[in-house]
Amino acid sequence: MSALTSLLAGLVFGLGLVISGMANPAKVLGFLDLFGNWDPSMAFVMAGALLVGTIAFRIAGKRTRAILGAPISLPTARDIDRRLVLGSLAFGIGWGLAGYCPGPVITSLAVGGVKPWIFFLAMVAGMLVFEFLDRSRT
Repeated sequence: MSALTSLLAGLVFGLGLVISGMANPAKVLGFLDLFGNWDPSMAFVMAGALLVGTIAFRIAGKRTRAILGAPISLPTARDIDRRLVLGSLAFGIGWGLAGYCPGPVITSLAVGGVKPWIFFLAMVAGMLVFEFLDRSRT
């Protein structure tokens, strides 16, 4: 049942990315182009996501188990440290250069074209480099 629920949640998430325009790098780059031909429509998508996320986290914070019975373990870290800042910068730079972030690029792989595949492979390579450096540090 858990695998089916995960599959359905992923399909709904991917469909939402496509419908909202988040899987279209031209739309995303239009939103990020504040001093050019700015497209503010993505702000409504983000505001909606923040609203839904805030409500979901409020409800989840009061529970110990999910609806299907799995334990809920929400993050407790509140510190803004070097790793968070550098990771946020890397994410923002990649998003601004390519118009993709991790969820939408996976959705875009099915649409075709070489650009999402290049971004996806670079993203995976970056994750592997991080894991290697993080493990060698400890």
